[in-house]
Amino acid sequence: MSELIPPITLPSTHNAQQEGKWLTGVLQQWLDEEFLPEPVNQQIAQRVAQIFVRQRMEGENDLGSLVIAIVTEMQAFDFSKSFYGEFAIANAVSDLLLDSLGIDRCCGQ
Repeated sequence: MSELIPPITLPSTHNAQQEGKWLTGVLQQWLDEEFLPEPVNQQIAQRVAQIFVRQRMEGENDLGSLVIAIVTEMQAFDFSKSFYGEFAIANAVSDLLLDSLGIDRCCGQ
């Protein structure tokens, strides 16, 4: 029988704007380091942070729900000048958040 993977819940936010600034910075750094520093990386990071902040201000703490919101809303973003797409961005955000919480994301542990 398979075991359910428990959801990952972020701590309630005390300052969603500060979280957004942090996410903008670390996501842009990740984007710049993965391939090339490009102007569109800043636009991507800022748009993702807006989505994230709004979700957090609405009380969303579930990491899976945050990732789905990012994928859904970033589908409208023009990625034609980027190496990335909405799924890569949402997965990167998930990894960055897990890292910030000290949660090991290797091998499903």
